[in-house]
Amino acid sequence: MSTQGPQKSLLGSLNSNATSHLRLATNQSEPWCLYVSIPDGLFLSLGLVSLVENVLVVIAITKNHNLHSPMYYFICCLALSDLMVSVSIVLETTIILLLEAGILVARVALVQQLDNLIDVLICGSMVSSLCFLGVIAIDRYISIFYALRYHSIVTLPRAQRAIVGIWMVSIVSSTLFITYYKHTAVLLCLVTFFLAMLALMAILYAHMFTRACQHAQGIAQLHKRRRSIRQGFCLKGAATLTILLGNFFLCWGPFFLHLLLIVLCPQHPTCSCIFKNFNLFLLLIILSSTVDPLIYAFRSQELRMTLKEVLLCSW
Repeated sequence: MSTQGPQKSLLGSLNSNATSHLRLATNQSEPWCLYVSIPDGLFLSLGLVSLVENVLVVIAITKNHNLHSPMYYFICCLALSDLMVSVSIVLETTIILLLEAGILVARVALVQQLDNLIDVLICGSMVSSLCFLGVIAIDRYISIFYALRYHSIVTLPRAQRAIVGIWMVSIVSSTLFITYYKHTAVLLCLVTFFLAMLALMAILYAHMFTRACQHAQGIAQLHKRRRSIRQGFCLKGAATLTILLGNFFLCWGPFFLHLLLIVLCPQHPTCSCIFKNFNLFLLLIILSSTVDPLIYAFRSQELRMTLKEVLLCSW
């Protein structure tokens, strides 16, 4: 967990290809080169908020048997993935602070093994988060376009097999990623995976939005005096679509742009400036794990009622 200047050791193996050129970039830095310093306290604060939110989601879904359906299982797994991200970030940031303060003393080999373990945990949770975001989009798509056949298509055994498969793929891929991070093909595979998830979500949610507007238009034609209802519905749908895709793209996009630039221009001064903001990109991923429960879980009235019961019983 050794630090490299302002660069934290979090996923340091990932950024090692880029940071090897940062000294050159520092000497040849341009006036417009922007570096955003991220305090450790901000990592801890956002990580703890995400931790609390996602724990509440998991507890609510586990407690209420009415929420034991494939859709909520997928949401629960997304919360678990985001929970892993939060725990990993908080744990590693805490260890770094303790090491720097001299409170925690450990051998270099032990610290390196712990760092690799946490990196695998973080990478695995990132992959699983992206997978479950895609699965949730597919589940919602089927529920709208194949409503009558939904319960025969998305059965509990199929959902369980999909969940197990995603977790296994996430563990294996994250282990391979940390082991072979220096290979260009690994980085390109991750970038391609992100672009595929982005395209999948954009196509599915845009199609769902179009169908919803067509449905609203059909209702408006039956009640010509209430066209404002259709316009308001479409605006609300457009806002929801923007939030879903905007959160995904803005929070995850910079991290995968970082990976792509490591392949395309590792020594270019402009790319080196972007590499310096690696911690900012990680912070955006933590922010995504904080926003996900608000978008996918807390909008459910039944889940909110269950959560309210849990909180009232705990007092």
